[in-house]
Amino acid sequence: MDGTVDGFRYGAVTPVAAYLMACLGGALGLRCIVRSLLNARSWKPGWLALGAVSIGCGIWTMHFIAMIGFHVKETRIRYDAATTVLSLVVAVVVVGIGVFIVGYRGTGRTALAVAGTVTGLGVATMHYLGMAAMRLNGDVGYDPLGVALSVLIAIAAATAALWAAVTIRSFLMSLGASLVMGVAVSGMHYTGMAAVSVHVHDTANGTWDGDSPLSLLLPMLLGPVVFLLLAGVVVMFDPLLVAGERTSASHPGTSGRGSAANSAASQGGSRPGTAWPNRKR
Repeated sequence: MDGTVDGFRYGAVTPVAAYLMACLGGALGLRCIVRSLLNARSWKPGWLALGAVSIGCGIWTMHFIAMIGFHVKETRIRYDAATTVLSLVVAVVVVGIGVFIVGYRGTGRTALAVAGTVTGLGVATMHYLGMAAMRLNGDVGYDPLGVALSVLIAIAAATAALWAAVTIRSFLMSLGASLVMGVAVSGMHYTGMAAVSVHVHDTANGTWDGDSPLSLLLPMLLGPVVFLLLAGVVVMFDPLLVAGERTSASHPGTSGRGSAANSAASQGGSRPGTAWPNRKR
């Protein structure tokens, strides 16, 4: 028989909390990527990696907070720990691929299309891996149209986020971009969940291997949440990251101008984008 599916068991609590985590991960990730482009002396791979992990953790955390509110009336739901962890690894790795492509290649049409597609497909893969981690007394089915739409939303969201990461410098604009990114990621998730149907087995002899949502997901969510909070501390205590206006190094495609600006600054001129007065020799 068909199961009664409810994606909002705890009302607005889980979707709102999930959205906020997606926004937090997006905001931190965008600022870290901006930081890698603002200063030629910064360790670019490190900042890009921190940005990728922040965005990946934010997306993964968003998904599983939302899944705490997922309920099938006729059967309990448990989760396989290994598949759940694998979905986190996939989220971080594919976001990292996209981030490093735009971080080093810029936002040219080809680079952005490749990075956005790879990242979007990876985010969708993370989502459906997370769904595959469910263990319940029944079979989970998907509406193909809903799945296709969720994948398209994931690709569009990833492309927009990567474009914003190397284009937007202002802190407030990055904050706005992260809010939009949170809407897109949440929209992808709930579009995919709207495509879900569950056929419950008539007997109670289904597969029950795995942990319950609260016993598994809450402890696992603790790690990514703590990481995001620590990344937030790094952002808050880096004035260049918060201001996002001094460009001692240019973004991809403007390295010549960045070098010229640095040379001029070394001869006594002020750097573009700073409010520092020239110092007299």
